[in-house]
Parts: sequence; structure tokens; C-alpha cells
Amino acid sequence: MKIIICGAGQVGASIAKQLADEHHDVTVIDISSELIKKLSNSLEVQGIVGHAAHPDVLEAAGAGGADMLIAATYSDEVNMVACQVAHSLFSVPTKVARVRTQCYLAKDWRGLFSPDHLPIDLIISPELEVARAIRRRVDTPGAFEVVPFAEDRIHMMGIALTEDCPIIDTPLSQLTELFPDLHVRVVGIRRKEKTIVPSASDQLLAGDQVYVVTEKAQRRRVLAVYGHEEPEARRIIIIGGGNVGLYLARELEDGDVPVNVKIIEESEARARFIADELSRCVVLHGDALDHDLLREANVDMADIAIAVANDDEVNILSSLLAKREGAKRAVTLVNNPVYGPLMTSLGVDVYIDPRATTVSTILRHVRRGRIRGLHTLSNAGAELIEAEALETLDLLNKPLRDLKVPSGVRFGAIVRGEDVIIPRGDSVIRAGDRVIIFALAEQIKKVEQMFSVQLGYF
Repeated sequence: MKIIICGAGQVGASIAKQLADEHHDVTVIDISSELIKKLSNSLEVQGIVGHAAHPDVLEAAGAGGADMLIAATYSDEVNMVACQVAHSLFSVPTKVARVRTQCYLAKDWRGLFSPDHLPIDLIISPELEVARAIRRRVDTPGAFEVVPFAEDRIHMMGIALTEDCPIIDTPLSQLTELFPDLHVRVVGIRRKEKTIVPSASDQLLAGDQVYVVTEKAQRRRVLAVYGHEEPEARRIIIIGGGNVGLYLARELEDGDVPVNVKIIEESEARARFIADELSRCVVLHGDALDHDLLREANVDMADIAIAVANDDEVNILSSLLAKREGAKRAVTLVNNPVYGPLMTSLGVDVYIDPRATTVSTILRHVRRGRIRGLHTLSNAGAELIEAEALETLDLLNKPLRDLKVPSGVRFGAIVRGEDVIIPRGDSVIRAGDRVIIFALAEQIKKVEQMFSVQLGYF
């Protein structure tokens, strides 16, 4: 595919890297010559310096023959105009825009992004998506990653195994015998910086990061089996009152379970603003690295401290300080991928990579076949894919054990109507099923081919 990316910041650069690694024809536009030079030197992409919404710049980028335009500059208005120009002048089939200002997305104005007005096919709000991702982790204590599929009926969970996990050294084949009514399947294992797609004879070891697929209704029981019975968070401290912190506080306020939420924000003006926006949260103005302020916030009684400020170093240090002062768990937002591998050893329980959420949303529109859901596990070098099985696929109505499934691919669940099937060797995929698949990055193309629509379908 020929894809134009507007904006070479963190989001644009992450998308460009992912797509370039998959050998798409990628062109990146940005007004910063330094960012374009840096990106062009590190990736197999074409870089163009210019204003992303200007017709002559888009023409130079090859918009006339582009399959997709992804507008991810820091300006919502530039992103929207770029999509409009790409549609009106160059007939680009698919337009994606990052829109951060929530008033554009309000229900009262939902008609704004219609084909007759601003023809944008996909709106991305990274801060809102990150807030929802953090909320899922708050609701699922013990899991460092939680991704919903099939209208939230299926959850993929990442679980870190400790020495006291009761199923350590047990072959996966025996887990079904030990827990016959537990609907769960191990689809991937991260062990010593390497991702493994396990077989039935593989064992789980202390220190493993395990990716499992299960029904949402059974997630708490699954966590208990894997050694995690942490209580749900009721006392929460949010460090940073930016967009992510504000959206997260709203999510928690709107939840079914009452929680005590406090927000620490360094800017007095911003603190006053979010205090007016929220109804029940307590907003504290000050520095989250101030011991006295943390004690005033009763951090020693907090079930979880969530650091979502705009500075990675502040997030990391404030998380560690909160834990040292008594917070039971820490969740940290980290934009710089260099910090990711250090989080566990530093003592951070969960860290959030906002780019992974954004890239996953966009890739769903890039992937071929009937891809209904997708999540990139950037640190594991793998993806979780939800694919729809159409009636022309060759893999239908055959036992899974007889399919030529590439190594590095594992089926996690089959959703058939109201039923959720945890696949075994004799399970079959039928037309209309939705299939959850774990695949290493190098096998993604083969998964796409397995679920691509054949010409005869048309």
C-alpha cells in the first residue's frame, strides 16, 4: 500500500516505523526538516518538508496515487484540512486523522465527520484511548496488559508469573485437566527478552510474562490461577492533570463502582480547570515529587498511583516515590521506548506505551482481510488479531490440527454467535466465526493471507 503520514512526531514516527517494517510504500510530511532528516536516515521512508494540508505538498508526496492518508500532526485543524484536501483534490480512498480536542468529538456535532462535510474515515484520540487502556488495568488488578475483543466479551491479559504462582512448571496440556471448566488459553510467553508461541508440552516458569485469552467473565478466576488475587482499587491517585489524567478521572467517576480519586497537577491554572470539570475528584495543586504533597494526598493508603504527566522522567520518579511512600501499585505512562524494558526492574508494576494503542487502531484499517480488531504488543514483537471468517476461506470446517498453521501463530478463541470456544485440536472454524489469533510479527502477512477474501466472493 502507498501511505502518506502527516506529522513526524512520536505518533507519526511510530506509525511510519511499523508500516515501513512491513514494506509498505510510506511518505512522511512534516514542517520540521530536522524530524524529516532523522526519520529518513533511520527508516525506509520518503520524507518531505512542508505543510501537510497544502495541496502542492500533498501532490509532491504522491497523494494522487495514495491508498491512505494518516494525519497525525499536533494540530487538529491541520489534520482535518489535510484529510479534506486529500479527499477533494486527490480522491485518497482512506483518511485517518488524529483529533485531540474533545469538543470536535461531542455527540452534538457527530455529523461533522460525514462524507458531506469532513470526509474522515477514522478519528483517533490517543489520549482518550490511553485513558481507557489504563482504566482496564485498574479494573483488572494483577494484569499488566488488558485488551478487549469481540465487543468486550473476550479479553487478552498479560500476566507476570512470580515464584509463588501455583502452576509454575506445569505443562500447558495439564492445565486443561486441572481446570476443566476454566476457559483460558495461553497464546504467548515472553521469556528472557524472547517471545515464544508455546506448544502443549511447554511449561510456565517464574519470571515469564504470559499472554492468555479468556472470557471476560472468567478473568478474575484466571488471574487467581496464575497467582494474582490483588483486590480492586478503590483509592486512586492520578499524577498529572493533562488530557489523559482528565479523561481517566472522568472514566472513573462514571464507573459503576464508587472510587476515591485524587489528582495532582503542577499548573495552578490547569488544576482549577480540571477541578471545575470534575464532580467528585479532589484536585491538588503542586509537584508530585514533593514528599509533603504526596503525604497530604494520603499516598500511603492508595491502592494505585497512576502517573500520566507529560514528562517521562516525572512519571517514572513519581511512581517510584509513591510506591516507596506506601502505594500498593504503580502505573506509569512512558512515551520513550528506551525506558520500557527498565520499568519492571525499577519496580513499576504496569507501564503504558501510548503509541502502541494508536498504532493498533490504525493497523486495523491497513490489514487485509476481514480484520475486526487488532492490538500490537510492541515489546513482545507480536500482534493479537480478531479476524472474521468468511465463507470462501480455505481453512473452514477443518480440524485445527489439520490446518497448515505457520509456526509463530496460535489460535486463542473462536466466537460463534453467543458461544465462546477455547480452541482444541478438533475444533473447527465455520463461516461467520470471529477468531482471535496471536501471531509473531514476522508471521502477520501469512495470517492476513489466511483470512483474505478470495476473488470468488465478489
